[in-house]
Amino acid sequence: MPTMERMNTLDAEFFFAEHDHVPLHIGSVAVFEGPAPSHAELIKAFEAKLPLVPRYRQVVRTAPLNLFRPLWVDDDNFEITNHVRHVDLPAPGGDEEVRELASRLFAQPLDRTRPLWEEWLIGGLAGGRWAILSKIHHCMVDGVGGTDLMTMVFDTEPDAQRLEPVPWSPAPSLSAVSLLTGGVADLLGWPARQLVVARMLAGRFGGAGGLLGYGRGLARSAQWLAKPSASILNGPIGPRRRWAWTTTSLAEVKQIRSGYGGTVNDVLLAVIAGAFRELLRKRGELTSDLVVRSLVPVSIRSQNERGVITNRVTAVLVNLPVSEPDPWQRLTLIREQMDTFKRTSQAVSAEILTSVLGFTVPIWLALGSRVAFTVPQPLVQTVVTNVPGPRTPLFILGRKMAGGYPYVPIGDRVRISIAIFSYLDTFAIGVTGDYDAAPDLDDLVAGIGRALARFTPGE
Repeated sequence: MPTMERMNTLDAEFFFAEHDHVPLHIGSVAVFEGPAPSHAELIKAFEAKLPLVPRYRQVVRTAPLNLFRPLWVDDDNFEITNHVRHVDLPAPGGDEEVRELASRLFAQPLDRTRPLWEEWLIGGLAGGRWAILSKIHHCMVDGVGGTDLMTMVFDTEPDAQRLEPVPWSPAPSLSAVSLLTGGVADLLGWPARQLVVARMLAGRFGGAGGLLGYGRGLARSAQWLAKPSASILNGPIGPRRRWAWTTTSLAEVKQIRSGYGGTVNDVLLAVIAGAFRELLRKRGELTSDLVVRSLVPVSIRSQNERGVITNRVTAVLVNLPVSEPDPWQRLTLIREQMDTFKRTSQAVSAEILTSVLGFTVPIWLALGSRVAFTVPQPLVQTVVTNVPGPRTPLFILGRKMAGGYPYVPIGDRVRISIAIFSYLDTFAIGVTGDYDAAPDLDDLVAGIGRALARFTPGE
């Protein structure tokens, strides 16, 4: 009988939460040095790598009324040309043309009757360059896992051996009886999973002292959440997207960090706070003591989970202090929050909550995920995710990847999201906005560069 593989709780949340105007895939545009390969060559290259990523040939099956967790099964009708596509820009295509095309492609949801990924070969870029636009549903992988996946599909050497596609046949389809018995068995595993979470709680907090510290941190977090936030950034979204990017050098960010301490991520959050400050001031919406509250994902992958195709992430809520005019003081306020989260293990609470939610009947998990993405809420104004990428070059078909620019989706009430991706010696910052609600997205992107320039190490 075929092996059943079900989504974990967080994967299922991302799957259930998708709805009209909220396609929940992550993605990127990777730009390569020329010459561009043919569409057929790229299809062959991806097809040869499919054995490394079995999920790329699997579809999602759900039970009536979502009684059981969604299941991954082989696609009986898999056809790679449905997933590796081709489009040419009118040459010579510049960054603006790439962004406009990518905005349209990223706005289109993935076909849920097929494996949940796409790759688009984009030709016609200026300077003989070309690009690959990637889309993969968030129920399959998180940002760090997506980077691991990129390094599996691409090559790490320009002269890497080119694999040949191998024959593949889907596993036999699951019968209705198998689906039913497997789902019931999964539900009956509830007591064992409860014991796992109990051990997780005991291990994470290390006794009464750890729990006391966690409680203090929770109280401090509650105080931060009471601050007035820029709820003007929240509101309904439509089906269209704006997407843009900017870049900065890793050395410049590290120089700021070395002059002050903290982490690279602290510096980047402070820079983004400065950009939001400028945007709100231009809109006439900047007030004293205002914050932009950001959901900041935190990877919980261990070293032995690299390359695992699933979501292994939790998150914390960070106040970006946009009312503070001094960039160094903004960095201080952000560093204080992040240090508190680490010291009091605040990031693990979301992981534990997700595990507890795994005990619920999937129909309630589905309803809860949908509600969380649709009800009006002023708690979160943006998402800022920072994914470390490879520090060595990647290649495909012998062509070097010159740069990679990340895409992260927006939520139903969250009109702007930001993704940061490092590659070689550069940070690329991709900003996604609702087309109608964020017409000044370019101002926010330009403000990132200006906010970075306002840091002067040594002052």
